[in-house]
Amino acid sequence: MAGMAPEGSQFDAKHYDSKMQELLNQGETEEFFTSYDEVHESFDDMGLQENLLRGIYAYGFEKPSAIQQRGIVPFCKGLDVIQQAQSGTGKTATFCSGILQQLDYSAVECQALVLAPTRELAQQIEKVMRALGDYLGVKVHACVGGTSVREDQRILASGVHVVVGTPGRVFDMLRRQSLRPDYIKMFVLDEADEMLSRGFKDQIYDIFQLLPSKIQVGVFSATMPPEALEITQH
Repeated sequence: MAGMAPEGSQFDAKHYDSKMQELLNQGETEEFFTSYDEVHESFDDMGLQENLLRGIYAYGFEKPSAIQQRGIVPFCKGLDVIQQAQSGTGKTATFCSGILQQLDYSAVECQALVLAPTRELAQQIEKVMRALGDYLGVKVHACVGGTSVREDQRILASGVHVVVGTPGRVFDMLRRQSLRPDYIKMFVLDEADEMLSRGFKDQIYDIFQLLPSKIQVGVFSATMPPEALEITQH
């Protein structure tokens, strides 16, 4: 399960911080990126809503992993976030918490879009999002290939707060205007390197073109190929 790996199992915080610093210091990216140095060692001091904290603890988290200590708060502040992290380090819960903290639950409109390279990963993210947002009444839907288009359209028409999906199906839903981008304010690319290696780059750009220009972007990737950073600069 995402985020359930023991603290530090595949995550070397010092290495992470120095790698991110290296990334930020690369000449051309300097004006574009700034480093965020705050570390929050407990979920309680992150300023999260009570019902989100309840969901986090009910899910079995006790102490934030290294990536959660660094990533949840900037995401909650509406900052664009780029994080280099392997699977099993708690990144799913990082962006799920950031999204859940910022949703306007009184508006049942899609406000956050998460893209993942595979159907399995999209469905896993949907489960984590639903579990963490259990006490908030979040409505999440996974738009993935191999499932009924009509069923997707029906669920989207009935209203959701978050869509998690694979690029092909998400683009199809946007194109058919079943998924309306007008209220989307957060956009997350999970496993961005994997997305690019699977040839989704053009589709991601096509989706990006349809989203509002003022949007918060989160990119999570085990490696940071230049193209992954490039996507964020559009």
